[in-house]
Amino acid sequence: MSDPRMTSSIFTRGAVDLSALRAPAPTPTSTPAQAGPPAGAPGGAVGGVTVIDVTEATFQSEVLERSLNTPVVIDFWAEWCEPCKQLSPVLERLAVEGGGAWVLAKIDVDANPRLAQMFRVQGIPMVYAVVGGQPVDAFSGVVPEAQLKQWIQAVLKAGGVALAEPADPRLDEADDALMA
Repeated sequence: MSDPRMTSSIFTRGAVDLSALRAPAPTPTSTPAQAGPPAGAPGGAVGGVTVIDVTEATFQSEVLERSLNTPVVIDFWAEWCEPCKQLSPVLERLAVEGGGAWVLAKIDVDANPRLAQMFRVQGIPMVYAVVGGQPVDAFSGVVPEAQLKQWIQAVLKAGGVALAEPADPRLDEADDALMA
């Protein structure tokens, strides 16, 4: 597979590299709290996991470049969208539970219509996964949380993230019974 940073993509065609505007990396003596965005800034660290608001101006650095190291899940939403109000909180909670294994990027389609057009968003909520600078999977609409967890696990696997198998309480109980 070729290096996604070196190949052209329909998602980066005509994009402007804004990486020079990025804040300098934190010094080794800074604490994690100092490394995050200032309080009240859009997006931010929630429980150690980054949930970010993305705009057309920040898309390249916050989604494409970040996805080279960490899978990024993009949530296309709008304030008036009732199904979005059901899905977004679940995605945010799962991002927190993910412990930093992936980043949730929230894009308001009303404020960023060109991004919605670039991803050919026909209806919202629309969720894309971006790994290595390329979209790898997507779904539209509200899905059950169990199905959403499976989808995120598949995205993480595609991104090369090592996953710990979730413990099945039934197996723990059976193991305890055998040991007794």
